[in-house]
Amino acid sequence: MASSVSSSSLLLFSFATSLLLCNAFPAQHYPFLHHHHRRPRSAAHNYRDALTKSILFFEGQRSGKLPPNQRITWRRDSGLSDGSAMHVDLVGGYYDAGDNVKFGFPMAFTTTMLSWSVIEFGGLMKGELQNAREAIRWGTDYLLKATAHPDTIYVQVGDANRDHACWERPEDMDTPRNVLKIDRNTPGSEVAAETAAALAAASLVFRRTDPTYAKLLVRRAIRVFEFADKYRGAYSNGLRSFVCPFYCSYSGYQDELLWGAAWLQKATKNPMYLHYIQVNGQTLGADETDNTFGWDNKHVGARILLSKAFLVQKLQSLHDYKGHADNYICSLVPGTPLSQAQYTPGGLLFKMSDSNMQYVTSTSFLLLAYAKYLTSSHQVVNCGGSVVTPSRLRAVAKKQVDYLLGDNPMRMSYMVGYGPRYPERIHHRGSSLPCIAAHPAKIQCTAGFNIYHSQSPNPNILVGAVVGGPDQHDNFPDQRPDYEQSEPATYINAPLVGSLAYLAHSFGQL
Repeated sequence: MASSVSSSSLLLFSFATSLLLCNAFPAQHYPFLHHHHRRPRSAAHNYRDALTKSILFFEGQRSGKLPPNQRITWRRDSGLSDGSAMHVDLVGGYYDAGDNVKFGFPMAFTTTMLSWSVIEFGGLMKGELQNAREAIRWGTDYLLKATAHPDTIYVQVGDANRDHACWERPEDMDTPRNVLKIDRNTPGSEVAAETAAALAAASLVFRRTDPTYAKLLVRRAIRVFEFADKYRGAYSNGLRSFVCPFYCSYSGYQDELLWGAAWLQKATKNPMYLHYIQVNGQTLGADETDNTFGWDNKHVGARILLSKAFLVQKLQSLHDYKGHADNYICSLVPGTPLSQAQYTPGGLLFKMSDSNMQYVTSTSFLLLAYAKYLTSSHQVVNCGGSVVTPSRLRAVAKKQVDYLLGDNPMRMSYMVGYGPRYPERIHHRGSSLPCIAAHPAKIQCTAGFNIYHSQSPNPNILVGAVVGGPDQHDNFPDQRPDYEQSEPATYINAPLVGSLAYLAHSFGQL
């Protein structure tokens, strides 16, 4: 045989070329990669730069037909026939993390938290507010498609097991694009109620700028919540073989029903939802002591949100939620008699080894939101005789965000593209493989594993991606196969957007 270059050599050559071709960003798209905004000396971090990047990340996670103003240009169109397996249009939405599956449960939670970030801190975002709205709309446009038929929600596109057996770009994806749905016969109250929460929360974001769209969102939210509540059951039961262990709901669906009702109460002001919360709150776990807030368990988020209705909107019937929220806050604040949270030696909140940073970002957001509500109502938190002020909550949240941005024993930012040192081998298919411009030919299912196992840095910089983060000893190996620590996810970034907007504003950077 004549000497020929092997496909793996070609792939590695394209990998190197990709570093040049795919990250040669036009300056007008990426001004923030070329200069840093001036900031007061009192701030150790450029929160404005981090805010910009935390929102930009969502463009790298887009599925579907990309718009002309797409800023992460190494991504291209993908999943253009999604939904065709069931003769429905499910094109669009987000890939949740480093794979090419569209999971409706975490996508809805991401959309809810992006919306809450804008509801609380969007007024401070200045030029980033429109980018944040576009990130939300990319999610809600998809959720509207997924809920187009009454008493049915399409909750997943793709076969996670088959997808995970390949390491290929979303643009090359050739694994089955199965469509999973919940309906009256196969209910899924947790994903349905979370979808209702997302649509309701987003309706508040668009209420002034696009009232027609906002009305569409809230009407759909009402219908979807009614379905969630009327046909109760866990999607983790009916669709277990497909959704577990990926986004299996371990906390049940009661938390989502309370959370969904809380958002509908906020979005509609219909007394029916307030009544629902009063009648069902206890049975839905309003006062349980589960203090982990994330894509699975929403109890804490519901407590904080409902306490706002009491503290700020003066809904006296929700008085108890201030106590429920205080119990959560007291469990977090180091040095108080009721503190239970675990922190690493370097000071990072540590909940679990798999994607711990999602709890860091969600918790920091809740601390800043609650501090805002306490300040507006001139209240404090009493933790077993120890008074905790709003400024103390802000300090705890800031310390967590600062750790994420580089104030840690590794001296590493856990946000890709922020700071001088950040993860280079993130567990993300599109980022790790050569871009289309560098390697136009298809990369087959298993061909990408040569790169997956290599020590080479990812050629395409997924700007703004926040990874799972360090272990309980503050160590971070930066290895691509280590999905627990090296994989980014939409629901890690979503609450961080709000926290960064607050911090950038409070340090005079916006």
